[in-house]
Amino acid sequence: MSATHPKILVTRVLPSAGHDLLYATAEKEGYELVQWTEDRPADREWILDEFKKGGVVAAVVQAQDKINEEFLEAAGPGFKVISTMSAGYDHISLPLMAANNIPVGTVPDSLTDACADTGAMLTLMASRRAGEAYRSVVDGKWPVMPWGPLMFCGHSLQKSTVGILGFGRIGQLTLQRLLGFGISRALYLNSTPGVPLPPQKDYFNLLHSNPSAPSLNPTNTSILPASSLKHLAESSDFLIICCGLSEKTRKLVGKEFLGWMKETAYIVNTGRGGVVDSEALLEAVQSGKLAGAGLDVVDGEPHIGADHFLVKEEKIVILPHIGSATLETRGAMAADAVKNCLAGLGVEGFEWAYKQQ
Repeated sequence: MSATHPKILVTRVLPSAGHDLLYATAEKEGYELVQWTEDRPADREWILDEFKKGGVVAAVVQAQDKINEEFLEAAGPGFKVISTMSAGYDHISLPLMAANNIPVGTVPDSLTDACADTGAMLTLMASRRAGEAYRSVVDGKWPVMPWGPLMFCGHSLQKSTVGILGFGRIGQLTLQRLLGFGISRALYLNSTPGVPLPPQKDYFNLLHSNPSAPSLNPTNTSILPASSLKHLAESSDFLIICCGLSEKTRKLVGKEFLGWMKETAYIVNTGRGGVVDSEALLEAVQSGKLAGAGLDVVDGEPHIGADHFLVKEEKIVILPHIGSATLETRGAMAADAVKNCLAGLGVEGFEWAYKQQ
């Protein structure tokens, strides 16, 4: 293509569902693709150097790419749209984008099922002490480990109260996955404590907001709003964090919150690592004030090595942020990210999969 064609910057090689769509459309519509080709996050210097060459009007980025003032200044006045292949957007300065009239696309809808599955899996792994049991096998302890009536016993989901912090699509579908385990009730908390979820946000009819539509709560399990953060903490046997990270939610689950919880309770986090105070979590588990935790996200990730204090604690099971890691989901995420990019550029036939702002 001629260098006069407008450019779309792509900071990772996308799964084929997004890659093929973007390349075919770019060729048809006259866009030049500037593609990072290595199987690792794009170097910041490469991104900035490509901007300096001029002509970049849009970027398809990842959660590892910081979209800040430096990025925007390098992109220049002709830059039109940011599309991130992630549901989260704490790597993007939304106020800065808004001030410069640059729309931002995210992909929350395409990863709901996979993240809900991961939340349910971590709930079971933490409560059934699967992490500890697996470590004992890997460490060669099983042949010499005397069996006992309470060996690796955790707590059951049956007749428990499940609390959901952040009751959007992922929170609701995570709860739906757990209804079949015979829980007694569920509590949820969004930004307005004590206020029932409006019918239009009951995405899966769990609350039977639409009597004429099928519900994913066929057992009619009680699902009610928590009256406060303390109410949610004190009542939950399993507290599942599905909210995003903001100044209000940063370290929201800290020493005070954990102090309200039952000694037999578990924390599960599939939202954002920064919502949990890692030091306070460790202290609660090691002092017996909390039974354990299952984390797909950790504050400071991906710099969580084998010597990290949370990794060393056997009652805390940690996954390396694999919530959306199915081939089907990642393909759908890539396709939605491309659709957002092309919709932001005004390419005919493309609509926003999800416009964050």
